[in-house]
Amino acid sequence: MRPDTLGRTAIAVLPGLTLCVAVTAVASLVQAVEEHLVHHPYVEALVIAILAGIAIRSVWEPGPRWRIGIAFSAKQLLEVAVMLLGASISLSALVASGPALLAGIVATVVIALIASYAIGRLLGLPARMSILIACGNAICGNSAIAAVAPVIGASGDDVASSIAFTAILGVLVVLGLPLLIPLLGTNPTEYGVLAGLTVYAVPQVLAATVPVSLVSTQVGTLVKLVRVLMLGPVVLGLSLLAARLRDEPGAPAGAAKKLGFFKLVPWFILGFLALAAARSLGLVPDAALTPLTRVAGILTVIAMAALGLGVDVRVVARVGGRVTLAVTASLGVLLLVSIALVRGLGIA
Repeated sequence: MRPDTLGRTAIAVLPGLTLCVAVTAVASLVQAVEEHLVHHPYVEALVIAILAGIAIRSVWEPGPRWRIGIAFSAKQLLEVAVMLLGASISLSALVASGPALLAGIVATVVIALIASYAIGRLLGLPARMSILIACGNAICGNSAIAAVAPVIGASGDDVASSIAFTAILGVLVVLGLPLLIPLLGTNPTEYGVLAGLTVYAVPQVLAATVPVSLVSTQVGTLVKLVRVLMLGPVVLGLSLLAARLRDEPGAPAGAAKKLGFFKLVPWFILGFLALAAARSLGLVPDAALTPLTRVAGILTVIAMAALGLGVDVRVVARVGGRVTLAVTASLGVLLLVSIALVRGLGIA
């Protein structure tokens, strides 16, 4: 790209990008206050940003001056964030977890993915939204939804609906899961496995396990991190299967044409895999992990603010009941499968 063209593009992007950054700053501040008051982010900045964006969009529709930067934030910045997440993936976590627990985690994720997608489709939800709900439920909630969205070409409305209802239910799981300890008679290790298999986000695992015991926290965090590792294979698989979604109703015109390898497997997925491989080989120094993860997190929140600014609340309202039912039913399946694995297969 020529320097003058690059300069004009940067100027065009700046207003919308600045708006998204401002929303992100407010969302981060709210999360910081929340952490100060209750020590854990029950509602993360990512969720706050998308809800704030939706609130702004409901009273003010950004004009052409803002849309270029908002679109850039929602797509390109999100893709960069997904790529950077690869640096936090290491195969050593898989090896350390042991074969029995690893098999249980993989089985839980696969069953939850299939069941959640089937529930969404049976309830009449579009394929893309069903995939988002399935990945969010089975892997890591909002982060999985954000990572999968650009791969399958999900709309801002789909992402907003999926994240909004998943976030609400995720908080309820954190508050309600400890109540199962006396009902199920779980020991600290079993409860840690159950929390790691069912709670959506890593900070939420801490919130659900720290009040119980140190053992529960350690086991739950390990299980959750290994579960997050499933995001890589799932995203890669979806990128290879995403061409089928172009035949779905609402697919962009002309999308049915044959695509090359770099369209079927987007650049940021290749970057994700390259960074994951580099991390596993020890080529990414430990000192770089925190900055890379932090940058990825900030870019993701900015992208969620952009998606919220592009959401039509009327569309979300039309599918709200079905999405709520799909997310709730999907979580129910995940919880039952996790209890069965902890109890029946003796993985704890």
